[in-house]
Amino acid sequence: METKNAQPTFGELINGNKPVLVDFSAEWCGPCKMMPPILKELKNMTGDDVVILKMDVDRNPKLAAAYQVQSVPTLMVFRGGEVKWRQSGVMNARELKGVIDQFKG
Repeated sequence: METKNAQPTFGELINGNKPVLVDFSAEWCGPCKMMPPILKELKNMTGDDVVILKMDVDRNPKLAAAYQVQSVPTLMVFRGGEVKWRQSGVMNARELKGVIDQFKG
């Protein structure tokens, strides 16, 4: 019997017990280009306590529409399938960690 090493879907990820930070962004967005090093720093601060996803709104228009993403970057924290927090604009890693810490455990 062959087993597939399938990646979890967006729905599976946001329905988990860990907080999931989703960065809705776009290639053409200037401020979005500031987020990758911030998210890397955040990952270094949080380790496996949080899942961090980058979601391109142009490649995933249905998902962006489903969550009413009007501007990029829009950051959202999901836990147990629910949006627990959202904000548009760039934030630093320390601010984001403070937000995520509210939804851990």
